[in-house]
Amino acid sequence: MLLDCVIVGGGPAGLNASLVLARAKKNIVLFDEDKPRNAVTYESHGFITRDRIKPSEFKRLAREDLKEYPSLEIRNQRVTAIQKEDGSFLVQTGEGDRYRSRKIILATGLTELLPDIEGIHEFYGTSLFSCPFCDGWELRDRPLVVVAEDERAMHGVKLIANWSKDLVVCTNGKTPFTAEQKALLSKKNIRIIDNEIESFQGDKGQLEKIRFKEGEELEREGGFIASELKQASSLIESLGCSLNTMGGIETDDFGRTEVEGVYACGDNALVAPAQLVIAASEGSRTAIGVVADLVNEDF
Repeated sequence: MLLDCVIVGGGPAGLNASLVLARAKKNIVLFDEDKPRNAVTYESHGFITRDRIKPSEFKRLAREDLKEYPSLEIRNQRVTAIQKEDGSFLVQTGEGDRYRSRKIILATGLTELLPDIEGIHEFYGTSLFSCPFCDGWELRDRPLVVVAEDERAMHGVKLIANWSKDLVVCTNGKTPFTAEQKALLSKKNIRIIDNEIESFQGDKGQLEKIRFKEGEELEREGGFIASELKQASSLIESLGCSLNTMGGIETDDFGRTEVEGVYACGDNALVAPAQLVIAASEGSRTAIGVVADLVNEDF
């Protein structure tokens, strides 16, 4: 059977793309390995009617919605290879199953690389976060740390200052600020500590203090970390999709990549902050692009 579309990735982008395609009566398979980047997150924010929802509950509700559509199948499998052959795509899974599809949507997301600091994983997702739009409200007006090691540091500090004026910036031994930027931060009473961080310390996920390798300690109640993001799937490279300057998949306004028949949406496109509501909307928009292309081909 030749499918209309295979969606790889069952996060908000892949789920919403599946919904739009199913409602357009397209025969589709959604592959969801169920290893989300937000697995450490207790709540998701910023999505109206779903503010503070647990990511696992969001996925459960989404799958309940999708059960209404008989042309959609969800497979909890890892896609290991996709090859383009004679105008369609051969999709192979880790279990050895094969599917053939006219179109492919990559909603494979990103992998987060955190600084190698003792204790970081104990607090990440509970009192240390990456996105102030997602979690700034929960840390508002508290003494916070901003851990930033590269050129994104200044932008991050200015942004986080919207939620708290009690900020200390830790560069973990790096030098991301210019002299002019340091002077501006000093004027705003924002302290910079360039010493390397030895560990984060606290109890039950609540950050209490930061210990530096030189012995100094800093009391903080939470903070934000400028993590590094990279593509979670090697399928992107094997299909020949180009990346933009931010490391996201290059697409047009409807998710089309430069590889005909391959589309991308969600966090892996890196065109906006990685928020649930944005990823879901991109999934919808990309699915609309797929339906439009299928209709044009068949008309």
